[in-house]
Amino acid sequence: MSSMSRPPADPSELRRSRKARFRSWLLFGLQDSKGSHQGPGAVPTAHERTHSWWQVMCLTGVDYFSTLGYQPAIAALAAGAISPLATLVLVAVTLFGALPVYRRVAGESYKGEGSIAMLEHLLSRWLGKLFVLVLLGFAATDFMITMTLSAADATAHLVQNPFFTSWLQGGTVPITLFLLALLGAVFLKGFKEAISVAVALVGIYLVLNVVVVATTIVEVLMRPASVGDWWTLLSTSHGNPLMAVAIALIVFPKLALGLSGFETGVAVMPQVRGEEGDTEESPAGRIHGTRRLLTTAALIMSSFLITSSFTTVILIPEQEFEAGGQANGRALAFLAHKYLGAGFGTVYDFSTIAILWFAGASAMAGLLNLVPRYLPRYGMAPEWARAVRPLVLVFTLVGFLITFVFNADVDAQGGAYATGVLVLMTSAAVAVTLSARRMKQRGRTVGFGAIAVVFVYTTIANIVERPEGIRIAGFFILGIVAISLLSRIMRSFELHATHVRLDRPALEFITETESGPIGIIAHEPLRMSAEAYRDKLASAMAVSHLPEDYPVVFLEVIVDDSSDFETPLDVHGVHRHGFKVLEVHGPVVPNTIASVLLHIRDVTGLMPHIYFRWTEGNPVMNLLRFLFLGEGEIAPVTREVLRQAVPDVTNRPWVHVG
Repeated sequence: MSSMSRPPADPSELRRSRKARFRSWLLFGLQDSKGSHQGPGAVPTAHERTHSWWQVMCLTGVDYFSTLGYQPAIAALAAGAISPLATLVLVAVTLFGALPVYRRVAGESYKGEGSIAMLEHLLSRWLGKLFVLVLLGFAATDFMITMTLSAADATAHLVQNPFFTSWLQGGTVPITLFLLALLGAVFLKGFKEAISVAVALVGIYLVLNVVVVATTIVEVLMRPASVGDWWTLLSTSHGNPLMAVAIALIVFPKLALGLSGFETGVAVMPQVRGEEGDTEESPAGRIHGTRRLLTTAALIMSSFLITSSFTTVILIPEQEFEAGGQANGRALAFLAHKYLGAGFGTVYDFSTIAILWFAGASAMAGLLNLVPRYLPRYGMAPEWARAVRPLVLVFTLVGFLITFVFNADVDAQGGAYATGVLVLMTSAAVAVTLSARRMKQRGRTVGFGAIAVVFVYTTIANIVERPEGIRIAGFFILGIVAISLLSRIMRSFELHATHVRLDRPALEFITETESGPIGIIAHEPLRMSAEAYRDKLASAMAVSHLPEDYPVVFLEVIVDDSSDFETPLDVHGVHRHGFKVLEVHGPVVPNTIASVLLHIRDVTGLMPHIYFRWTEGNPVMNLLRFLFLGEGEIAPVTREVLRQAVPDVTNRPWVHVG
C-alpha cells in the first residue's frame, strides 16, 4: 500500500519534546484534587464516601500508634528507672490536657483546618498571617521529622533483626534514604485508599502489641524480685517518692513524642461519616464521631504507654537502651524477640516497619494538604506549589538532608520532633483558651489556660533540653517566611478578585451610556464632602480636557485588610452629594480598581477610561505602602496590573493620569 493512501499527519499532533512532556507530568494535578491524596487534610467531594470514625482513627493512628515503635525506648533512655512515673505524667497530660483541648478544636474547626485556623480567625491582618507562617514552620518540622524519624526507626527494626543483622550492618543511612525515596515515589505515582491500608496496618500492629505487652506483663509478674529491685532503686536513688515524682515532672518533656497524633486527628475530620441531619454549617455527627476518635485513640495509646514503660524498664538491662544497644529505639521489638522467639519477633519487626513507613506517608499527605491550604490563599506560594509532584520532590529532598544531618539516628531527631508537636499543641491550647474567653466561659477559660501553661512549660523545657529542635524549626520558619514574602511580592501585580459583583444601582450607573466610553474618576474615600467631589471632577476635566457634559462615575476603594489576597469584590452604587459613586471594599487599591474596570468592560462591552491624580511622596515609600498597606502609587500600579492581565493593548481599559 502506497504511503499516499494514508492521511497526512496533523502537524498539531506532532510529538512534544521530552522537556515539554516532563513539565506536563511534573505540574499535573493541582493540590485541590482532594481525591488523589487522602491524608490529614483531604476533604472528600460530594461523590466520595466518608468513613466510620474508627476507620479514620486508623488513618491518624499510623502516626500516633507508630510511636510505640520507639517511645518506650526513648522514655527509658531519658528517664531511666523513673520512666514509668514520667509516662504516668505524660498520660495525665494526654487525657486531662491534650484530649479536652482537641475535643474543643474538633467542635470549632470542623472543616479539618485544625487549631492554626482558629488562631488565624482570632488574629487579623499581617500579624495573623505572619503568626500562621510561623506555626506552619513548626507544623512542617513536625511532619518532616515524622517522616525521617519514622523511616530511621523502621531501618533500626530491620537492621537489628537477627536474620538481617549480619549483612545490613552499617547501612542505616542508605536504607533510610531508600525508604524516604520509596515514600516519595508512591506520592509521585499517586496515593489512594489510604484509610483501607491504614485499617489493616493498625489492626495487625495493635494485635501484635497486645500479645507482646500481655506476655511481658506475665513475665514481670513471674519476677517479683525484679520489681522489688526496681522499686528499691527508685526509692534509694531519689530519697523519697515525692522527689521521684518531682524528677518525673522535670523529665516528662523528653517524653513528649507520645503526644503525637492529636493535630492529625482533627485534620482528618472531613473523612469522618456524619449523620443524616448534618450540614456544612452544623455537622454535629461528624464532630461527635471525631471526638470519639480522639478519645478512643488517647485511651488505647495511654494503656500501651503505661504498660510498656513498666515492662521495658523491668525486663531490659539499662545498657541495652544506649546507642548501639539491642533495645535502642526498639524496646518492644527487643522483648518480642526475647520472649516470643525470632519468628514472632520478625513478624513484629515487619509490622512495625510497615506502620512506621506508613506514618511517613501520613505526614507527607499532611504536608501536601497543609501547605497549599494557606499559602496560595495568602498569595504566598509560587505557582508550582499548586501541583503535588513538585512539593513531593521538595519534601523528599528535605527529608534526605535531615537524614544526613542526623545520621538516621532516632534519638537525635527526638528533640526536633517533640518541638514541632509541642508547639502545635501549645497553639491549640492557647486557641481554645482565647475562644472560651471570647465566649465568656469563665470556668473553661481558667481550665484551658492552665493546660496552656503546662504546654508552654513543656515546650520551653524541651527547647532548653534539646535546642536542636528549635534550630530545625527555625530553618523551616525562615524558609517558609522568606519564600512566602518573596512570592507575595512577585504576585503583587496579579488580579486578586475571585469574582466581582455589581449591585443594581451600580449596574444602572455604568449602563446609562450606550455608546461609551465610560468615564470613571478614582477618588480616595478620605475626603467625602461635596466640595471634595467637585474639586476632583473639575481637576479631571481641566487636566484631561474633558467636555462639560462628559458623564463620569466616581470609584472608591476602601481597604479592609491589606494582608488578604484572594477576595470577592462587591461593588455598590450610591448617590453622594448628587454624584454617582461606585464603592467597593478590597485588600489592595490598584488591583481592586483593575478588577472592577475589567468587569465593567465585560458587562457593558464598552471600554472604561479611569482618571487619576499623581500621588505625592517618595516613590520607594509609595511602593512599600502598596506592598504592605495596599495603597501608595495607585495610577502606575493599576496600569501595570492591567498590562499583565490584558496583553492586548486594544482590549485594555485606559488609564489617564494628570
